[in-house]
Amino acid sequence: MTATDTSEAPTRLSRSVTGPLLFLFILGDVLGAGVYALVGVMSAEAGGMIWVPLLVALCMALLTAASYAELVTKYPRAGGSAVYAQRAFGRPVVSFLVGFSMLAAGVTSAAGLSLAFAGDYLGEFLDLPAVPTALVFLALVAALNARGIKESLRANVVMTTIELSGLVLVVVLGAIVLGRGDGDLSRLTELPEGTGLAAATLGGALIAFYSFVGFETSANLAEEVRDVQRVYPRALFGALLTAGVVYLLVGVVAPAVVSPADLQASSGPLLEVVKAAGGVPLKLFAVVALVAVANGALLTMIMASRLTYGMAEEGLLPAVFGRVLPGRKTPIVAIVVTTVVAMLLTTTGSLEDLASTVVLLLLFVFLSTNVAVLVLRRDDVDHAHFRAWTPLPVLAILTCLGLLTQQEAKHWLLAGILLAVGLVLFFVARRTTTKEPTAS
Repeated sequence: MTATDTSEAPTRLSRSVTGPLLFLFILGDVLGAGVYALVGVMSAEAGGMIWVPLLVALCMALLTAASYAELVTKYPRAGGSAVYAQRAFGRPVVSFLVGFSMLAAGVTSAAGLSLAFAGDYLGEFLDLPAVPTALVFLALVAALNARGIKESLRANVVMTTIELSGLVLVVVLGAIVLGRGDGDLSRLTELPEGTGLAAATLGGALIAFYSFVGFETSANLAEEVRDVQRVYPRALFGALLTAGVVYLLVGVVAPAVVSPADLQASSGPLLEVVKAAGGVPLKLFAVVALVAVANGALLTMIMASRLTYGMAEEGLLPAVFGRVLPGRKTPIVAIVVTTVVAMLLTTTGSLEDLASTVVLLLLFVFLSTNVAVLVLRRDDVDHAHFRAWTPLPVLAILTCLGLLTQQEAKHWLLAGILLAVGLVLFFVARRTTTKEPTAS
């Protein structure tokens, strides 16, 4: 059977996602928001050597991406890490925790991005309090999400183009500053006082990894991709490498042009690079950065609301989360609830804490997926598919465990609370679905 045979298997979904569209979807989900907002936070961990944790985080992301490439092309009708966990481990509660970890990570990420939106980039236009502004921003994202998926994905194509252009602009402006002799390349080897290279790399990688997550959501498009066995690995690795190259270039020019102390002091660190270069209106770049952050929040909340809806349809969450908006056919209850939770998180955490909690939750998802790809090697399928070199998922498991050791107690606490809420909802849903047949 050829690699394309399975991609022709019957499906109720439309196979309308081409390679370029998939590439843009993954790139849009990965690119922009993290690096626009977190360069300063990474600099606090690694000084001027932020390019090192960015490189390490890219390698870590590629390791786990190899597992996703194998599982998506092996099971092109299966969507997401929760399904792979169910296939590998056969325990509904494990599958639920994996899926809910992705859901909780998405909502937490949106909360962090809303704070980034309300920071120094917006400050170029308006002097508004951060938290109330972030809450209004989340409400607007929810409104677009509720309007329809077609409108949301059209907005993503435009926003992805804008955010990529903004990062390329930062690189070009940084090169201009260095070319005229105003930068300081020696900063690229400077570490924070009293911090060793290993500690700076691990601490910075924990934050930098946030800039690369998002690729995992593309597994949910498996049934909608044409010729998935051939197209998916190319789009996945191509998007990650594209984002990685751009990030590394930003990681070089930003500390070389702006001192690490100034990067750390700003919630809009790349704006400082534009200021140093001159010649580009700050408000123009601020708009680009705001679009990047808004795009990240929109895609994240689309994923979170659809995952909530899907889990309700499968009986893993209470059925009320499966209600849709008449006419628009969007999962309105899921959208409202995930937005409210994101709003609550916005009022309780900082951008750094929320980003670290997102990484913590996704590390559990990635651990499950990397173990699942090894367990499912015993499950032969009758079509060609991508196969990751066995040491890759093993290394991915070790890197996930390594990053988990860098998490602070408060991040474990927040993640634990979110998962505890999820377990309560899971058991409520189980009791409801088991009682229904008796009632009838």
